[in-house]
Amino acid sequence: MIVDIYFLVVYNRNYIKISFIVIVAGGVMKIKNVALIGMGAVGTVYGNLLYKSYGNDFYVICSDSRKDKLIENGFKLNNESFNPQIISPQDETVKMDLIIFCVKNYQLEDSIEDVRKFVSDNTVMITFLNGVTAKDRILKAFPDNKILYGLSMRIDAERVDDGVINTENGEIQFGNADNTVIAPEVLAVQECFNKSGIKNVVFQDMIRTIWRKFMLNVGVNQITAVTKAPYGKSTSIETNRIIFKEAMEEVLKIAKAKNIDLRKEDVDGFLELMSSFSPNGKTSMLQDIEAKRKTEVDYFAGTVVELGKQLNIKTPVNHVLYCIIKSLEELY
Repeated sequence: MIVDIYFLVVYNRNYIKISFIVIVAGGVMKIKNVALIGMGAVGTVYGNLLYKSYGNDFYVICSDSRKDKLIENGFKLNNESFNPQIISPQDETVKMDLIIFCVKNYQLEDSIEDVRKFVSDNTVMITFLNGVTAKDRILKAFPDNKILYGLSMRIDAERVDDGVINTENGEIQFGNADNTVIAPEVLAVQECFNKSGIKNVVFQDMIRTIWRKFMLNVGVNQITAVTKAPYGKSTSIETNRIIFKEAMEEVLKIAKAKNIDLRKEDVDGFLELMSSFSPNGKTSMLQDIEAKRKTEVDYFAGTVVELGKQLNIKTPVNHVLYCIIKSLEELY
């Protein structure tokens, strides 16, 4: 049953596209409890907002080995502590309406096992992970559940010695692959985000949206990791701009070969976009390098290089970035 119809106006510098979004009733769905796994910088920001909204109906899922430490220490955002409920696979089962993945890509498989006990047939899951593989990996583990694409844009959260600091919460862009028809689970998650004060946008074409973010990550995250540049220097230095652009252009070639809607103007737009970021802010990959943590380079340059081999597309810039960042990891 169709319950509402909206006009969707998509603005681009070169055109205005008007289309319909149809909202369909598929049964009443409401998010009564929420769990998040991965309380790093991004997870702490959104976890704090969800905790303020849902209280004891918000949970942080972790491994059995980390539970006692997290309960003891709690979490701190902008020098203010908060202590949500912490649960692990050893606990009595609580079935979740919504589970949010905020872990690093290399932690995803372990995290899938950590949340498994809390998943029912009706649990909706969404990933905020970087890259283009996370949603499919979660779907493989939970083929009968609704798994949504998601990403965080323009957030400036940074892990420090005493918690997380941030000044801009950014927005969540999310949905199914095609949101011309808005599904009940997407509406339910949007209601949850709105209730919690989390800015969000549902894009009609989430495949394009995910790949645009992937292309940006391949450019800015990796350039800042090898040059130690904050956002303000990531493209204002001419040689940084060159590598930033060439790394993204390799993603563009792969996307075209896979019939994914990325465009040359997306590359140019990202070069302009960087001037709007906090000039002293740091990408997550640069933060990882500085903290001597493992990076997600396997899911950025590594994915580009692997897809390039499959599609017979040369990816020399990402190959070099991959080797350099891997070398930096080995130094620690």
